[in-house]
Amino acid sequence: MQTLVVPLVGELPRLLDASAANTSWVITATLLVGAVATPVIGKLGDMYGKRRMMLVCSVPLIGGSVVCSLIPMIAGRGLQGLGVGMIPLGVSALRDLLPPQRVGPAIALMSSSMGIGGALGLPISAAVAEYADWRMLFWGSAALSVLVAVLIWTLVPATPGNARGRLDFLGAIGLGAALVCLLLGVSKGADWGWGSGTTLGLLGAAVVVLLLWALYELRVRDPLVDLRVTARPQVLFTNLASILVGFSMYAQSLVVMQILQLPAATGYGLGQSMLAAGLWLAPSGLMMMAVSSLGARLSAARGPKTSLFLGALIIAIGYGASLGLMDWAWGLMIASCIGNIGVGLAYGAMPALIMGAVPQSETASANSFNTLMRSIGTSTSAAVVGVVLAQMTVSMGGRALPSESGFRTALVIGCGVALVAALVTLILPKPQRAPEPAAVRPAPEPIAQRPPEPAFPEPVPQMAPERAAEYLPSEATQPFARATRAMAIGYERLGPWENAFRANAPEPAKGLTDQERAELSSLRAENAELRRELDVLMQSVSIWVKSLAER
Repeated sequence: MQTLVVPLVGELPRLLDASAANTSWVITATLLVGAVATPVIGKLGDMYGKRRMMLVCSVPLIGGSVVCSLIPMIAGRGLQGLGVGMIPLGVSALRDLLPPQRVGPAIALMSSSMGIGGALGLPISAAVAEYADWRMLFWGSAALSVLVAVLIWTLVPATPGNARGRLDFLGAIGLGAALVCLLLGVSKGADWGWGSGTTLGLLGAAVVVLLLWALYELRVRDPLVDLRVTARPQVLFTNLASILVGFSMYAQSLVVMQILQLPAATGYGLGQSMLAAGLWLAPSGLMMMAVSSLGARLSAARGPKTSLFLGALIIAIGYGASLGLMDWAWGLMIASCIGNIGVGLAYGAMPALIMGAVPQSETASANSFNTLMRSIGTSTSAAVVGVVLAQMTVSMGGRALPSESGFRTALVIGCGVALVAALVTLILPKPQRAPEPAAVRPAPEPIAQRPPEPAFPEPVPQMAPERAAEYLPSEATQPFARATRAMAIGYERLGPWENAFRANAPEPAKGLTDQERAELSSLRAENAELRRELDVLMQSVSIWVKSLAER
């Protein structure tokens, strides 16, 4: 949805019979509505369930696509902005649905999937806009939104709400007003003039309203955004890094796309068509998906802080490559791929850092606020790059076009912001789990202190062995039942450890050495951990089956 109208930006004044300043609201409306709605939707996801709110978000996403195809495009794009909150809800639901060891890789994969959307969406939308009716773009997005809603309904298990209390309506109104003033002033300042009374008034009002909102949120019982949690160093500096990463990511995409499409007669433009430019940038989006597993392994081994730091550095390297390779389309493709590798690492690490520092009952709200920080970064990037390119121009054919020095200046700014993001990442403290009640696994007791555990099933002593064997669990009736004879693993036999893998294991024969008792206790502890993970998986499957049965 974010790249859907990018190929149409230059043609919107002609298609809608309006000025360029007015048609820019097609992008601004989605940005404003998404920024205001995302924190509210995240809080509602914590209260009423993330799957339910994802389905709710799909309704305006479908309706907005239909409305856009019927011309009131600004209203339709505003409705589509309400669906932006679906992304942090999906990321947050992973913590509820998956075992802890699978959450990190899943977050990295889901975050990088946004690169696939951009990689495929840009050339597809460019091809449709160039060779077919532009309304087909929105009819296609409506069909895709319906498919997403059906998949959520059928495949995503229900996630019950964890947060208590009620929605802070006054806090939502206050945050919405502040964000509208801030983002409106930033996104339209270049058109209205940065020194105009309208722009300065909006930015000043945003500061005042944000301060009043923060004072209110600190005093209310059920705040929309828990500022005390947000002020924790790990959350605070992660959100600050998110603003900077969002800035650096968007600046490169703005510059590279324009260089590809500018006429070759300028001496630095590459004269590519709309479709060709989209195809040149498609591999960069695919790189985000390619590095998702690498980022997950790096975060698991060294922590998400390391992944975020490395991602910011790679983004800066991508900008440096752009400065040296901007004379060739293939060079810009390579530079974009390098930059998006860094974006993939950073986007997979930021939700992990946030969820590692907040209680589970505030996961969706905290992730939504982090998404909002990235939106502020991209909006600021668009404004800054727009000012730079508007001030550094050349005249060609009666038109003012951005100059080569303007593009290079924008790339240097993006590189500097990425380096600042890396420095901010270094300030992050060592990740610590949020203080919430959690079951602590007790240390294994020595065998001598354990109460005797009854064998299951216990055969009746009076029965003959042949008769008692009929009551023992078999692989036909209980696939996970184990035989009582010793089993071989490789070239060794388990001997007295054979029952350490059973939920109700009988005490082994006496006469074990201390080393054997210690090894047996360790095996039982590991077995208990494996059973707990299996229980989580089976609970998720049963919830999904139950939801299908209820429908």
